Amino acid sequence: MENYIEREIKEDFDKIKNHYPIIALVGPRQAGKTTFLKEQVKNLKTKYILFDDPDARNLFEEDIKKFEKQYVEGNEITILDEVHYCKEAGKNLKYLADKGHKLWITSSSELILKKEVLSFLVGRVSILKLFPFSLKEFLIAKKQKEFNEKIIERLIWEHSTYGGYPKAVLTEEIEIKKIILKDLYETMLLKDIAQNFSIENIKSLEEFTKYISISVGGLISYESIAKNINLSFQTIKKYLDAMEKSNLVFIVSPFFKNKLKEIVKQPKIYFIDCGLKNYICREFKNEINGGLFENYVLSELIKMNFIPKYWRSKSNAEVDFVLEHNNNIIPLEIKISNPEKIEKSLISFIKEYKPKKALIIFYKGKEKTIKKENCEIEFINILNLKKYLKEELKYE
Repeated sequence: MENYIEREIKEDFDKIKNHYPIIALVGPRQAGKTTFLKEQVKNLKTKYILFDDPDARNLFEEDIKKFEKQYVEGNEITILDEVHYCKEAGKNLKYLADKGHKLWITSSSELILKKEVLSFLVGRVSILKLFPFSLKEFLIAKKQKEFNEKIIERLIWEHSTYGGYPKAVLTEEIEIKKIILKDLYETMLLKDIAQNFSIENIKSLEEFTKYISISVGGLISYESIAKNINLSFQTIKKYLDAMEKSNLVFIVSPFFKNKLKEIVKQPKIYFIDCGLKNYICREFKNEINGGLFENYVLSELIKMNFIPKYWRSKSNAEVDFVLEHNNNIIPLEIKISNPEKIEKSLISFIKEYKPKKALIIFYKGKEKTIKKENCEIEFINILNLKKYLKEELKYE
């Protein structure tokens, strides 16, 4: 396929593809799910069904045996796109799997993961998540063979400013990138969020989304939001749930061990794709600021399958992210430039939890290692973060 960029998820996909009758590929709209699956079936007899097609959807819902005969029989693989739109999805997918058919299904919404669907598919389905291009995938897409410090900085700026959605990445013109992000956001808002979660007040949803985009990375206060944009607590929670399940935002929960010392209630909200975040708040800058870079690092971490948390004590000591892996606790501080001094908040965390390693992730500067309080503090360029986690922390 022309301009096809191999996805990092392929290794995991290849491990499971022959062991389950159903593979569900879940992730944001236009992240490349269908493109990826079509690439995997290039030499197989297959059929691709999009459930935006009312004929296919009606037959699937009303008579699964007729659907099977019309669309599935004789295929080595059948790809069912956006199957969460269908009623009785779990029951009907179970029927097809039990008849021996191999199905690869996609969904841009976490609705496919709700228990009414998954309860039918226990033991029959493996779920993989596909996000917009990671930094590694982005660099491959850019076909940049040789790098120096300035080139890397410029490419990371572009990735963090206009995001990782394949269509936007593969377009060179800046104004076209913005149009692509605009169209994607409007489709996400109206279809994935408003339609799927029965939200009628589009204007208030837009206001809420913009509010979140401006305050990204800050503690979310329902009281403050309710006051500023006149929404009830119930509506705020509904909007956040819809945005999270539609893969627009990622909610970071607090890390705590000592409930007496640490804040445990308020989450932080980040966007899965920084380009969409920048479009929503109409902020495309020529430089990366601290808040954007923090969101960018979060985005890269979730593409590595981490679920980062943040730490904040009642005395207002704060660490940007905390990773928990193989019984290890790893604090991360995010900085634009490699700092000269270690902040007191990170030292407080190290004294409290005694991690073996702590990471300071930066955009500009030189990598180094220092030791404080029997903890190795590694200064890591964002470009090398995934390699470091895989090699040093045995992350897979």
